[in-house]
Amino acid sequence: MAEGPSLSDFMRHLQAVLEESTQISDAEEQQQRQWQLEAAIQEAIIFGNRYRELQEHGLDPLRLIKPKGGDPVAPPVNKIEALKSGSMHCAGCGAHLEADLNFCPACGQEK
Repeated sequence: MAEGPSLSDFMRHLQAVLEESTQISDAEEQQQRQWQLEAAIQEAIIFGNRYRELQEHGLDPLRLIKPKGGDPVAPPVNKIEALKSGSMHCAGCGAHLEADLNFCPACGQEK
């Protein structure tokens, strides 16, 4: 697989674009864009946490197959568990932090 931007790089990009969205003059358009970006940040956090969880259970997170009888199956997860798993809290704003990020996706403060 080619080396490229990491999930952390993508989340930093989303955070920067979220900051830039405050410059959108139309209030409705600004709010819609911010919701989109905040949802994308949450989905990236969920993806990162779920990816690690599947690896911890010995499963390949990128292999899309139906499990056969006897194959290990990862436990089901809901969004709240996915957001909280492997996280700490930001000293600046108190938001949940992903363990492999060196910044807070909510406020941008570095760990």
